[in-house]
Amino acid sequence: MFEILRERIQQQYRTAGYPEEPAPARPVRFRGLPLLDSTKCPEGCSSCVEACPTQAIKHQDNALRLDMGRCLFCTDCMEACPADAVRYSDDYRLATRTRDGLVVGAKPLELAQALDKKARRIFGRSLKLRQVSAGGCNACEADVNVLNTVVFDLGRFGIQFVASPRHADGLLITGPVTENMRLALIKTYEAVPAPKLVIAVGACAISGGPYIGHGEVHNGADSAVPVDLYVPGCPPSPWTILDGLLRLLGRLDQSHPDFAGPLAT
Repeated sequence: MFEILRERIQQQYRTAGYPEEPAPARPVRFRGLPLLDSTKCPEGCSSCVEACPTQAIKHQDNALRLDMGRCLFCTDCMEACPADAVRYSDDYRLATRTRDGLVVGAKPLELAQALDKKARRIFGRSLKLRQVSAGGCNACEADVNVLNTVVFDLGRFGIQFVASPRHADGLLITGPVTENMRLALIKTYEAVPAPKLVIAVGACAISGGPYIGHGEVHNGADSAVPVDLYVPGCPPSPWTILDGLLRLLGRLDQSHPDFAGPLAT
């Protein structure tokens, strides 16, 4: 007993202070919000477009546009660019409410807005989610699971994962929605009592990711069910997922140090 108490004292308090405190510094290799500077692009250059494995980046109206819903954050575009017109910041705040909102370059990223007042009254203090892996590689699933560890302690926000869709308020979907999982996903969605939410986590769940256009996948969750929150990444950081969930529930306000900030195009 004394050894257990001693070990607990030595471990100290491990849960992060977020959101009352800013999220901890990200690792050096962390790939966050893409930053595009079309003014640096050499005339006629398309190196970044040709390098992208998912066609996430393109030239449109003489400017660069990057679809974070397709982006694998692999940095192939950045490495191919001869003019440093593409780079990745350490900003983990990426979640949006709309699919179009994930396209950056033409305008600043529009971070996820909170649910309406009625929905926040229902879900704001207690949100139960059923996680559905619709053909994922387990990377996004692993980062979702990390939220249940002592560092993040997702339960302190009233957000928990449940075993049955009939006990859930919504779905958190990962994976590209393979042909074999499409019907299962639809039935799981139908089993969740209304009103309900759907959260698409990761490039696969948003667009199909590296499998986009394959005959055996349906290019994301919104091909089968309506989506209320998109969390991009391959896989997204646990901080990105948590930030998106809290924004959706209206748990971050304008006084929060991470609420806004310079979200560059």
